[in-house]
Amino acid sequence: MDDARFFNDEPFLDQEEGPDLLGHEQYGQHAVKLLQRVRAQTETGVLALIGPWGSGKSTVLGKVIRQLRAQDVSRDAWLVAELNPWLYSDLESLTVALFSEIRAALPKEEQWSEARQKIGGFGQAISPLGKLTALAGLDSESLIKAISDRVSGDTSASAAKRKAEDALRKAGSPVLVVMDDLDRLTPDELLLVFKLVRLVGHLPNVYYLISFDEQTLLDVLRRSDLVGNSEPRAREFLEKIIQVRLDLPAFRERDADVLVDRSLTAVLHSHELTMTPSEQERLSEAYYRYLQTRLRTPRAIKRFFGQVDATLGQLTGNVDIVDFLIVTFLRTSEPRAYQLLWQHRAELTGTSVGLPSRRDERPEQGIERWRTRLQDAGVTEQHLDGVIGLMGMLFTPVRQALGHGINLQAIALRRGIGSIDYFDRYMVFGIPDDDLPEHTFDTALQQLANSTPGTEADELLLRLRDDTQRITRRIGYKRAAGAPLPAAALLKAAAPHYGHLTAAPQGALGLFTANRAMDVLAKDLLTDLAEPDRPATLKTMAETPDGAVLAARTLQRVTARNDSDSPDYTQAAATPDWIGEARSLISHAIARHLAPAARRPVDELTEPEITLIWAWRHTAPEAARTWINQRLDGAWTPLDLLAVLLPPDRAPFPAIEDSAMQGLDVLIGLDDLYSRLGPLLDFPAANPANPHDEHQERILQALREHRSNAPSNG
Repeated sequence: MDDARFFNDEPFLDQEEGPDLLGHEQYGQHAVKLLQRVRAQTETGVLALIGPWGSGKSTVLGKVIRQLRAQDVSRDAWLVAELNPWLYSDLESLTVALFSEIRAALPKEEQWSEARQKIGGFGQAISPLGKLTALAGLDSESLIKAISDRVSGDTSASAAKRKAEDALRKAGSPVLVVMDDLDRLTPDELLLVFKLVRLVGHLPNVYYLISFDEQTLLDVLRRSDLVGNSEPRAREFLEKIIQVRLDLPAFRERDADVLVDRSLTAVLHSHELTMTPSEQERLSEAYYRYLQTRLRTPRAIKRFFGQVDATLGQLTGNVDIVDFLIVTFLRTSEPRAYQLLWQHRAELTGTSVGLPSRRDERPEQGIERWRTRLQDAGVTEQHLDGVIGLMGMLFTPVRQALGHGINLQAIALRRGIGSIDYFDRYMVFGIPDDDLPEHTFDTALQQLANSTPGTEADELLLRLRDDTQRITRRIGYKRAAGAPLPAAALLKAAAPHYGHLTAAPQGALGLFTANRAMDVLAKDLLTDLAEPDRPATLKTMAETPDGAVLAARTLQRVTARNDSDSPDYTQAAATPDWIGEARSLISHAIARHLAPAARRPVDELTEPEITLIWAWRHTAPEAARTWINQRLDGAWTPLDLLAVLLPPDRAPFPAIEDSAMQGLDVLIGLDDLYSRLGPLLDFPAANPANPHDEHQERILQALREHRSNAPSNG
């Protein structure tokens, strides 16, 4: 919206035209009428506009000035001079400035020349010579003449003041001198201003409208030698200076609500955003429960939404807007508490392993820990519960400690800060280099769906390889949200990369590997395809050795009983047609990929070939067993094959785990294997001579133990 001017220190939402949101226009009219009444009763006076910092005093002053300057030009029309006392450090300079501003406010017509001259004369009479040029803008020659006039003429301050008073009475028009933010002056500066207003500047037809926060001003006066540390004396002194108080109307909850609503609308409009009903509901909860009591002045509201507008930038559409508003509030209002978010990132996103002492922690213990942290970060007792409540809206662990449940997936679906996949966006005010913007992500999916290669699709596949867990989760989030996904295209594109995933393991003890993440996604995507379309997709996936492994594992997981992830071949004999077709297609692909291995010694099998052999049992175990036994009937030996299939880093000895033993039974047949090994199983070798022999002996010993523990068929 055009009325949202966040990036300045000007009165907020204060255009000359537009709605009077907070009644400032009306109060400005009241002040103008009061000025007229004061003028009717006294030749000069001091009025004070009083209100807390950020409550809109400058806005009202602006309204008063505009209304006075908009009056018809006449003898009785008000003239306005604005004086900023911050710019002057001594009474002389401030005096020069006052009379300069009054002279500048007087019209330039001939009938005002005498008044301008007499005002200047009074200023010269009471100012040191060094200040004269500032008052009159004199050149060197004129300055010499002015000094001469001061020495030889009637230059007494009293005479000059009488002449100025006569000229101002004769001119007739009242002059209003406006001074804002007096509460920001030092004690000495403040006393100078009051001396100027009450004594030096006490002139007919000259009135003063000053503004300040009363309590702050009283505190400043109490630090002065004149008043001493006594608030009653400070208040008495203030009452001697000011004749009329203009207390700014209270900033009501309704006023704050209107201003917040208008500011939010302006930000959303500026960034072309809209809010869903669920987002509106969450924001309403955050505002009325926690934020409303902190956004109590127009300045606080402007500052908050100014920060939102300034930092939203490229995050538009890449973060949850409600979470972003809450995080921005914490950053601007409780900056040290905001820093805690980064320090405890893993705990807040639920990605830390956690200390053993906290595993059985009661909810109240977790909240007490955060209370201590926040208190140490400077959060006052008054605001402590509110900050914890806001954190509970952002982070699952805090919300659970508060006794509320939450859907973990819901946070990720809305791209909330409580998800590890989106947390960093809120802290760096942008998309990190290792992240993928939503627009790029969506464009990449569309390119895959349309079979139109593009840089976005290339980037997505690169991230799928190098940041597998996060990318698969993000695809899963879209799937859970019901977004249409190019399931077949994703499976085909991901398959060749399956054996080259570089992402580091994640989760507790590093158990969630990149391969595991891809396995989970592939199963979900294949399930999304219509059954008749699945065989062709799996065939395309199996065109590369790595893709064949993924295709075989995915088919097994989709068709396994009880949704098991076990690698065993457990599907019943009677299967739907598409499953039989898919198994046959993948099996033929695996056989093709393994053809070169059939002509090499067993110890020259590559890692991908070994993986293919294990995967073959998921599609056509009979074909796999036939192929292996053909090799064993030829140049391969059973024990060398076992040493390759069960390398030391894959088989925990002295026992072979049940799943591996079951896999060997499917691939080779344990009874046939025992028969081929024959005497090697009956007579243990003594003290193997080298590591290779030692490894083979451990395999044999594990087989001996398994054979002896197997149920007897007799």
